[in-house]
Amino acid sequence: MKQTKMIIKNSKGITLNAVLDLPPNKKPYYFAIFAHCFTCNSNFNAVRHISKALTNHGFGVVRFDFTGLGF
Repeated sequence: MKQTKMIIKNSKGITLNAVLDLPPNKKPYYFAIFAHCFTCNSNFNAVRHISKALTNHGFGVVRFDFTGLGF
């Protein structure tokens, strides 16, 4: 799984930290946005494992941290 860290900024300047996970050695067939629980962050084991399973099936996955959480 190929990972790229991203910072998403809205029009008010508020930022969200995110990670883009891509399938290894191929273009994604589909994309998913992973919105995990509000008190978790995108680096929890369960979140990473689900994202990895999706990328193994050809999905590109954006998993982001809600405001106040993050890298």
